[in-house]
Amino acid sequence: MIVAAAVVAAVSIVTVLAVMAMRAKRQAVVVRHAADDTWAGEAGSEFAGLSESERCDVVFAIGALEDDASWPLLERALRDSSEAVALAAAHALTRRGNGESVERYLAANPGDRASRISSALEVLGPG
Repeated sequence: MIVAAAVVAAVSIVTVLAVMAMRAKRQAVVVRHAADDTWAGEAGSEFAGLSESERCDVVFAIGALEDDASWPLLERALRDSSEAVALAAAHALTRRGNGESVERYLAANPGDRASRISSALEVLGPG
């Protein structure tokens, strides 16, 4: 009887420790994403831990709103560590008539990434 109680107690302790470790790991991932892609964290804590594809979805949704108040968020998304997210933001801004901010960003950040984004925008057209 004592052995069974000890086994149950040990399993319970291990389970609690495992749950605590998973929560700590999940929080570390959220903090890492927020540090890498601060625009998502600035949009709200629920966005801080989004994956690349989820950040693209957010950019597409914001772009579809056609609200000029969302331009600053889309402009910050141009700095995303993912080129796909930055391209989605650039396309949304260009499509909505704010290509000047995209041009300023590309001019301020020359290089291969800017060239690829610019080329992709030419292929995508105005939307």
